[in-house]
Amino acid sequence: MSVAAVLHNIRSAYNVGSIFRTADGAGIERLYLCGITPDPVDRFGRAVSKISKVALGAEKNVSWKHYESTGRCIAFLKKQGYRVFAIERNRNSVLYTSVTINKGEDIALVLGNEVEGLPDTILKLADAILEIPMHGSKESLNVAVAFGIAVYKLVERG
Repeated sequence: MSVAAVLHNIRSAYNVGSIFRTADGAGIERLYLCGITPDPVDRFGRAVSKISKVALGAEKNVSWKHYESTGRCIAFLKKQGYRVFAIERNRNSVLYTSVTINKGEDIALVLGNEVEGLPDTILKLADAILEIPMHGSKESLNVAVAFGIAVYKLVERG
């Protein structure tokens, strides 16, 4: 089983650093940083301190690639045989614990912007939209926290 994550327009470098660290812990193969999502190094090859501060070196252990277009990234992953799951509360979403993953199946998790989530154009590209149930008054979790919850459950199932 190969697991990748696609980060669509994540604004916070701290969230990106946290996702790198969680990805390393979960054994994620690669992160795809799309749109405005910051890379762990700037255009001069210097470490981005807000990412490295939270990632604690994981940004050097987890492979990553930047894509300007999230749609093109998802198309690439689908051509590689990945099953794509968007993490988003939506009228078409199902509980993240209800999805069946075949042994050895390659999967990619798509995470959206901290405020706006994932646009319909990206949701339509996913094989399934998975949601994490909310029991309090808030409608969503921090993107890095949602990633941690979903990735560990899905890795455990595959």
